[in-house]
Amino acid sequence: MIEIPTLETERLRMTALTERHFNDYAAMLADPDSTRWIGDGLPLDRTNAWRSLAMLIGHWQLRGYGMWALELKSTGEFIGRAGLLHPEGWPDIELGWMVKPQHRHHGYATEAGAATLDFAWEHLHILRVISLVRVGNEASDRVAERLGGEHIEDIDFFGSDNHVFAYYPPHHESRRALA
Repeated sequence: MIEIPTLETERLRMTALTERHFNDYAAMLADPDSTRWIGDGLPLDRTNAWRSLAMLIGHWQLRGYGMWALELKSTGEFIGRAGLLHPEGWPDIELGWMVKPQHRHHGYATEAGAATLDFAWEHLHILRVISLVRVGNEASDRVAERLGGEHIEDIDFFGSDNHVFAYYPPHHESRRALA
């Protein structure tokens, strides 16, 4: 079994998702405002939230990377998830994030995204990561841009139009050549 590392940023502890996060995780996924830009856009019931949590935990075992629970260092409160995904059917390794509505617009997604990209470059030696942002999700477009993402194309992904933002290691001379 792979040991999921804990990352710390200025304000966040990025830790393994576990069963202790489930009630907060399920509540986040039951909120239509949280799920409108993810998957089919519909909220999840507790059974499907459990499946989502199990998939994210299992992703670490299958790929060696995945999503972290985001907790405020100051209180330990669960505020969302962020990390890397590459399930079957995905076009590339994706940097994704979801922050509970009351914690948005505080820079947490950007902070967690930057730590995730550093992890990808330094520990996984990945040459490119993407973010798939559904067209119309302007807040996530801005997060991707703040993280240095380059809008390289638009694609239909599981029936919805998405912007594809690409990120490359900072030391790579010809970042665009990898696209």
